[in-house]
Amino acid sequence: MSMHGTITDLIETITHELEPLALIIRADYDEPGIRFFTPPNFSQQVACMRHPAGHKIAPHIHNFLFRQVMYTQEVLIIRRGRAKVNLYSSNRDFVTSRILESGDLILLCGGGHSFEMLEETSMIEVKQGPYTGEGDKTRFDDQEPDE
Repeated sequence: MSMHGTITDLIETITHELEPLALIIRADYDEPGIRFFTPPNFSQQVACMRHPAGHKIAPHIHNFLFRQVMYTQEVLIIRRGRAKVNLYSSNRDFVTSRILESGDLILLCGGGHSFEMLEETSMIEVKQGPYTGEGDKTRFDDQEPDE
């Protein structure tokens, strides 16, 4: 169980200057209805939905649309465990870090990132495809300040 309480504590948008780096939705977020957390121009859209028993979502299909994705955004859902995420600017400068716990979700929407598992951690990753392997990323040295 996380140690968060108010909605402000449960939703965090992390930016560096004007660059969005990450959106964190804590496991305890559970508001009724539908809430989108991402702007329409993001290539990965994230929403939370909570509906009462009996609520129906009408059958639908998604239309064939051509979209051009210039930057990979990814969503990670921590199923079990704890992990520390380090966030970097696009210039590869360390910005900040956060601890993610079971049930937390993070959208990595800009800059760079690295992870350290603080205990055995199981997570789900969702991002655009097709995946091109190492052509999808540029690795760099960890710039995290010593703690």
